[in-house]
Amino acid sequence: MKKILVFLLALVLMAGCVGFSCAQEQKPVILMVSFGTSYNDSRDLTIGAVEAAVQDAYPDYEVRRAFTAQTVIDILRERDGLDIDNVTQAMERLIADGVKKVVVQPTHIMNGYEYDDVIREVGAYTDQFEMLAIGQPLLTHESDYEQVIAALLAQHEDAGSDEVALVYMGHGTEHYANATYSQLESMMHSEGYENAFVGTVEGFPRVEQVLAKVQAYGAKKVVLAPLMVVAGDHANNDMAGDEEDSWKTVFTEAGFEVE
Repeated sequence: MKKILVFLLALVLMAGCVGFSCAQEQKPVILMVSFGTSYNDSRDLTIGAVEAAVQDAYPDYEVRRAFTAQTVIDILRERDGLDIDNVTQAMERLIADGVKKVVVQPTHIMNGYEYDDVIREVGAYTDQFEMLAIGQPLLTHESDYEQVIAALLAQHEDAGSDEVALVYMGHGTEHYANATYSQLESMMHSEGYENAFVGTVEGFPRVEQVLAKVQAYGAKKVVLAPLMVVAGDHANNDMAGDEEDSWKTVFTEAGFEVE
């Protein structure tokens, strides 16, 4: 019996197998890193759609998910029983699963604090993989701005209108990358879309500054749209809510027709 067991073990080792069955080599992984959201429907339509598009474009890779907002991760776990890794947990899981090649791709719009944290956390694992690469945020190069502007304005028949102002609401940040919003608006204007304006919830310009510019432009109607990956709390409440400080209310009370 002992000889039979030794013989079987030798066959397993010669075949490079574990547990008497050969496992396929672990696929390389694209780790999609998003801020995250607790709005389930919006998460599927936005973050989920981006991940699905990446999977379709790169079928030889496994696409995985991580969030940077621990608060969102905790809410989803406690409320819905849904476990989503933060970046460190996702990296540790990749190592445990024997993944050798990893591409980390954020869905962040700009190079702010969240992206800085991703660089820092992922950077601690540079010696753990045969290949580890980190992609850039959406708005990084001038050509990125041009493509985003084309995509945004293609959705609005009022682009360039004298009567209608297109107002985009970004998140905003104290990070120097907040200048991204001003560059985006400036490039929109330079391309002939002077009725397009970009403001922020938590940075500059805020809604008061945007309102002043829209009034000076002379538009009669305002179309509000989020400049965010996910339609979460900011889009639903700060932008389109009925509270007295929402952007919808601010522009309505200033005499504009608001969509």
